[in-house]
Amino acid sequence: MKHIVCVLSVLFVLTSCSEKYRKIDKDDVTISSERLDSVVAVPKTKTQLRKDLIAKGYKIFDVIDEKTNDTIIMQQYFMAFLKSGPTKIQNEEESKRLQKLHLEHLKKMYDMGYADISGPFGDVGDILGITIYNVPTLKMADSLANADPLVKAGGLEIEIHPWWAAKGYRLR
Repeated sequence: MKHIVCVLSVLFVLTSCSEKYRKIDKDDVTISSERLDSVVAVPKTKTQLRKDLIAKGYKIFDVIDEKTNDTIIMQQYFMAFLKSGPTKIQNEEESKRLQKLHLEHLKKMYDMGYADISGPFGDVGDILGITIYNVPTLKMADSLANADPLVKAGGLEIEIHPWWAAKGYRLR
């Protein structure tokens, strides 16, 4: 019995000392690169986030929330409007094939971290949908959007505009 209590005590001390089990203030977190693979989300200080974004070429600016006095980092994204293209795909098989490739392209952009959200509009008009690109330059957003197989085939055309949003906020 003494042996079990001793082992449990040692395990308790080891786990309570482990950073993995301690509450960590999100503005004071520093995680080594070796641990990055095992961490789902790596909180950064606003200072570190700001430095990282600037180093990667993103345009940012700060806004102070009047109610909380918190600093909000605004980041420039690029909103690509997907519009009806000059070519109407008449062949149904070709249309389905291109639509499949189009969706695969959008998923690839999302999986690679280049696009944050994509989707069609719910009405019928010249603008069929949007993709918000999370890249540092208009040139890069334009290149990625125009690499879409449906755009290349002329079924869609792209119109891109710089767009500012608060870094880290989610849709509700």
